[in-house]
Amino acid sequence: MIQMTNYTGEGAYIVISLLNPEGEYVETLNVIGDDDEWYNTVESWWDFYGKKRNDIDAITGATVSGGERTINVIEIDNDKLDKGYKLRFETAVEDQDYYESDVEFELTSETIKSKVEGQGFIRYIRMMPQ
Repeated sequence: MIQMTNYTGEGAYIVISLLNPEGEYVETLNVIGDDDEWYNTVESWWDFYGKKRNDIDAITGATVSGGERTINVIEIDNDKLDKGYKLRFETAVEDQDYYESDVEFELTSETIKSKVEGQGFIRYIRMMPQ
């Protein structure tokens, strides 16, 4: 679950990515915001995605505005746990700021059951393993 701060303005674009232990993008897990005209505002991810342009239609959804929350299902292979891989939540809002690591944490057996505070538009995320 992603809980947003009470900011004003347009809905946030949020990209959830899997990073390897070296901090490099491995995979795009979810994109919240389905108007590809604005994808380049999520700058670091765009440097990765924009080169490959993989089909992400199945993992996109509407933006989330200030004060709202959203629940998204992301699939993470168990072999990524406790191996140094990280989840990164990048956020951007039109005519406002961009946060490369609004939320970023290492994937461990403990963190996938936790609540992690955001640094920008995200108040917090809460992981709920299935």
